[in-house]
Amino acid sequence: MATREAGKKMIMLKSPDGMEFEVEEAVAMESQTIRKMIEDDCADTAILIPNINSKILSRVIEYCNKHVPTTGATGAAASDTVAPAALAEDLKIWDAEFIKVNRATRFDLIQAASYLNIKGLLDLTSQTTIDTISDNSLEEIRSFLSTKNDYLPEEEQTIRRENQWAFQ
Repeated sequence: MATREAGKKMIMLKSPDGMEFEVEEAVAMESQTIRKMIEDDCADTAILIPNINSKILSRVIEYCNKHVPTTGATGAAASDTVAPAALAEDLKIWDAEFIKVNRATRFDLIQAASYLNIKGLLDLTSQTTIDTISDNSLEEIRSFLSTKNDYLPEEEQTIRRENQWAFQ
């Protein structure tokens, strides 16, 4: 549902488990998927966000709230009053704390960021996962990602021989 609150257009987002979140349009538009819906006038009622439960959707909204460009009472962007480097550093610190979640939540955030097309959140969650597994062996990575080795021993030997550089 699109409403106005103190001069700001509000958008209602609804999770499949029935929770509704009223957010500023600018915050909702951090998602390119939702932005397209708003631009196509598909946001007159609550926008159902399928496949993203309320717990994860609330985290996504929290991220978008923090990353949306804000303006002060004078209409000047917040970055006009605080050095951009200081804002970037504060955001980097905030992101580092935000992403301190368990593996299942991080994977849910990756899926949500991908579905909603929120590049910054997808980059953050993916990079954190990469950093977590980058120094692990192939077997440890398979365990972390809960995948099994579906190659026959002969196939795996061939792949390892043809791509030795990847296993060093």
